[in-house]
Amino acid sequence: MAGHGAMDHAAMPGNTPAQGDTGPSSRAFAAANAAMHAAMDIAFTGNADIDFVRGMIAHHEGAIAMARIELEHGKDAEIRRLAQEIIAAQTGEIERMKAWLAKNGG
Repeated sequence: MAGHGAMDHAAMPGNTPAQGDTGPSSRAFAAANAAMHAAMDIAFTGNADIDFVRGMIAHHEGAIAMARIELEHGKDAEIRRLAQEIIAAQTGEIERMKAWLAKNGG
């Protein structure tokens, strides 16, 4: 499919070695990004509701991982508050989605 607008899976963000800075926070973000993209690589069921929820759980877990990296390494008070809000909101959303999956056979 190369050359027909399809993206090579190995070239997708999160599947390539980190570019740019290689300091502690950058390495942590690269690892979180790679883990999120791997977890989002689900086997689709054909049920849009189940596929959406399964993919979004992995996406939200990635956002929480990145927010925790911000709290560990970030300095800006406003962005640190945002990271805390993301953790709180998306943790609740993950719980809601997992409960929905359990109830709906996902």
